[in-house]
Amino acid sequence: MSSRVRLGPVAALGLALLAAGCEAAQTRIDKLAELARQVGDQVSGTGDKPSTPDPLTTSPLESRALAGTIEPAVEIAAVSLEDLLQTESYFAIGSVIAKPKADLAEPAVEPEIFDVEAADPALAAQEETDAAVDAVEPVNPAQDEPMSAPAPRTADIPGALRRPSPIPSRPAPDAVLRKDQAISRSLEKAARQSGVKVTEDTVRLARRSAEEAMKADTQTAQQIGDGIARQNLDRKAPVPRELAVRNKLDMNAALNARDQAYSKLEELGLSGVVVPEEGGQMRIVIGVSPTQFRPGADLTNVPQMNDLFARKKESPEDECRQNPTRSALQSDPVLATECVVKVLMETGDYEYVEKDYIFTNQLLKRPPSAKPGAATVARIVPNDPLFGLQWNLKDTGTAAGQSPGGGGFSGFWTRARSTGSRSVTVAVIDTGIQMSHPDITGSRNLAPGFDMVSDAMMGNDGDGRDTDPNDPGDRCDPSDPTSRDTFHGTHVAGTIGLASSNNANGVAGGAWDVTIVPVRALGRCGGRLSDINDAIRWAAGRVPGRDGLGNEVWNQNPADIINLSIGLFEPCPASMQSAINDAVAAGSIVVAAAGNARIDTRYFAPGGCQNVISVAAGDGRGMLAPYSNYGADIDIMAPGGDMARDDDADGRPDGILSTKFSRNCYDPASPGVSVAECFYAYENGTSMAAPHVSAALALLKARYPSAVPSELRSRLLTASSPRTPLQCSGACSSYPGSQPIPGQAGQCSRPCGGLMLNLANAQMQ
Repeated sequence: MSSRVRLGPVAALGLALLAAGCEAAQTRIDKLAELARQVGDQVSGTGDKPSTPDPLTTSPLESRALAGTIEPAVEIAAVSLEDLLQTESYFAIGSVIAKPKADLAEPAVEPEIFDVEAADPALAAQEETDAAVDAVEPVNPAQDEPMSAPAPRTADIPGALRRPSPIPSRPAPDAVLRKDQAISRSLEKAARQSGVKVTEDTVRLARRSAEEAMKADTQTAQQIGDGIARQNLDRKAPVPRELAVRNKLDMNAALNARDQAYSKLEELGLSGVVVPEEGGQMRIVIGVSPTQFRPGADLTNVPQMNDLFARKKESPEDECRQNPTRSALQSDPVLATECVVKVLMETGDYEYVEKDYIFTNQLLKRPPSAKPGAATVARIVPNDPLFGLQWNLKDTGTAAGQSPGGGGFSGFWTRARSTGSRSVTVAVIDTGIQMSHPDITGSRNLAPGFDMVSDAMMGNDGDGRDTDPNDPGDRCDPSDPTSRDTFHGTHVAGTIGLASSNNANGVAGGAWDVTIVPVRALGRCGGRLSDINDAIRWAAGRVPGRDGLGNEVWNQNPADIINLSIGLFEPCPASMQSAINDAVAAGSIVVAAAGNARIDTRYFAPGGCQNVISVAAGDGRGMLAPYSNYGADIDIMAPGGDMARDDDADGRPDGILSTKFSRNCYDPASPGVSVAECFYAYENGTSMAAPHVSAALALLKARYPSAVPSELRSRLLTASSPRTPLQCSGACSSYPGSQPIPGQAGQCSRPCGGLMLNLANAQMQ
């Protein structure tokens, strides 16, 4: 007899249903497990991916054509003024920058506080009268011979303060009061423009904050800036940033110093115009200056630019100590400029007096591009067709989709689940922006900017300062076939994030969502120190700009980060350090290119200035690029590229690919096919390294919006990979004064901060 239990129909049906239920449950478990695996693969970027069309081959030609081929690693002899400006110290003839000491003024008169809605019409009329002082020519003393160049008319210089005649030794008390009241009214006007309700407390707080900010120096600027940033995080703060940190000019000190400057010019037999400016400094335009634009000038017949600049002499004081005659000074504008600096500084009444140096971009000069050869098609991850060629934005490593010199942006986007925020502002002080660029036109990341170039000859746009930061080109000598427009600011801003990312067009930026404020301070042949100083303060929301009519123009998007991809082969000028201190005290972080001179960056500005993040350039291997400056002042190394290398063997140069109009281009999807014009190009230099750090800071600020500047700097340095001395090495013969590396014959270490940007390492809390 069988021991097997026989089940009835009902029991059998029950077991069958139970088995079916278990199988269904297991199926659901398996599906959930598969879903979890797919989610994990999506977050980590691994796993099988669906086959999608390659954007490089399917995008329109305009969206993918680019310029830049591998260049021979050879030294190019410096023969043009453009070359010399990048390797020598030049200054604008006839232009001097000075800042009077604050103790020149009497104690300030307590101002009357006004309410905008109940402003005194009589005072407003008086203010307009004061602003419209009759133009009076500077007085020239008796001359022993005619001047070699006519003095510029004061009416030709927008915003110039005319010298009254006769010169008062000190303004009358009622004039001082009116000036002080005018400052209060200016604060009120700016408050109303920024949407803040104007009250007596609002204006008092604005004045107190401005006076506190004026105390910023190299040691205290960071602390003041952190405090300003914390105040701006408090939504109850009644004063907007541009008011809370305004650095007004002390009118008493300005008037006294202006009169003294005129007297010293007269003693030397010179004429000129002294222009007190926002930010506390003065610009002295000497009458012998050939650089000053005059209305009606024919800008199509531009003189050779080397007539506008002079190379710094080794010992200019020696010539001035020989007491040159008035005739000698009038016939030698370079000597006149040098001697005005010396004579004013010897009075002891100025914090600094210096020449108006010419800064240039830090894009590495290279020979003209050759015909492109065959190129392999790289795999593209996002839908920007050229993103796959941007090794600089990839994660650091040697695996597929990585680069040894990559900045780790891809990893940050994934881990932080953030590509930025338009609440974060980066100001790009540079050559301006090509507003017609197809990847920039209509970009949501572009905010109103300013053209701070005061000299129309250098501006190349027919006028002086205005609200149009468009880049018309910056070639020194259009007749020189080797000279080219760099469109440098467009390339820099594109790397940060001005170009619309993930739009199936061109390249991607480091920060897909960010507010970019273009501030044009460099034009033909470079930019003047005086203009750059004003640009730094304006970008930080510290002072207003002024249009052609003298109207105030405030930066409505004060910068969280200021990018300076510029350089001067000089230690940091005192006026530039002062401007940087003011910006840092306003809560901005200043990022500066270290420079391309292969020297210690302490001999270079602004990379050698204090209170900046100084950025050296790395190549595709994650090693210090051979052209980059180095030294103890370097904070971090970031991708700057090397057009002479192709370490990823993709047939293209290891430069930085970004936005800019170019010629002699090619189609990367069709090897060997030439394209006459394009909107993307490879470049290299510390100019290209700095914007990677600016973009990284913008991403960190978006991820941690309550972090103050010092905290963001710390997070940046944490988001890096260490560098060994060997990774910062170079031939000792090429870098005199560098430290030999033990066991490495002929190799010397060039300190590069000991860190390479690797944003994927950013801490996430």
